Amino acid sequence: MFPISRLFSLVLTLALVPVFLNGCATHKVPQKKTPVTTGHKQVLPRKPGGYYRVRKGDSLYSIAWRAGLDYRTLARWNGLRSPYTIYPGQRIRLSAPKTSSHPVPPKSSKATGNTAKKPVPRGKVDKPVAQPKNKRPAPPPVSRPAKKPPKAAISALHWQWPVRGRVLSRFASNDAAKGGIRIGGRKGQRIVAAESGQVVYVGSGLIGYGQLIIIKHNNKYLSAYGHNSRLLVKEGDKVSRGQHISDMGVTHKGTPLLYFEIRRYGKPVDPLKYLPR
Repeated sequence: MFPISRLFSLVLTLALVPVFLNGCATHKVPQKKTPVTTGHKQVLPRKPGGYYRVRKGDSLYSIAWRAGLDYRTLARWNGLRSPYTIYPGQRIRLSAPKTSSHPVPPKSSKATGNTAKKPVPRGKVDKPVAQPKNKRPAPPPVSRPAKKPPKAAISALHWQWPVRGRVLSRFASNDAAKGGIRIGGRKGQRIVAAESGQVVYVGSGLIGYGQLIIIKHNNKYLSAYGHNSRLLVKEGDKVSRGQHISDMGVTHKGTPLLYFEIRRYGKPVDPLKYLPR
């Protein structure tokens, strides 16, 4: 006869086999997470103590544009003055320099070099000085309003459309790839300056813009014109509003368009809020 104890062990073993197999089947091997990239434009790292090595064709304006900074802030951090001359191989600081944390020692007395108070001898107490009677307190100083700046300092810019065409994509503040608008047209179509200013960058060193022109209009505003096929201006040129500066080119996908961007203090703003309807 088959022993009952061995029969019981066999039944128990057969009952546990599905549980073991089920546990093996549901076990998942962890997969590696791949980094997700957003946008197609090159953005410089802004970590504390970060630097950028200047390459041929760079300008302070193009570096500030790529880093999303105001060019004057970048110049101040690097001790540069107008016309902001830089050279290949130079290191450009991309964050504010650290300030010294060491406390400044107190100034010593000129006479004795000791600022400690002398002890007052016993028996001598300084009496309060009696104030003369019927003396009126001096009136508080009158605060005068600040002078208004001259009218010339409040002159506004008068933007115009850089090209005639349909808006293919709009501005999005939360997307680095949509810092401006894309205006469709035909290859070779005339591109004009949206406002008067000075050309501060011409080149193709900024990834995602093609052949790019950047115009400085004043200390506050810059404008950019990307994906050009023919460039009619160079760095340092002064241009007037409506002046023919380039011809429309195509993107890497072969789509003819102009990428147009306006920046205020180095930050992209919606061009449709500045352009006439």
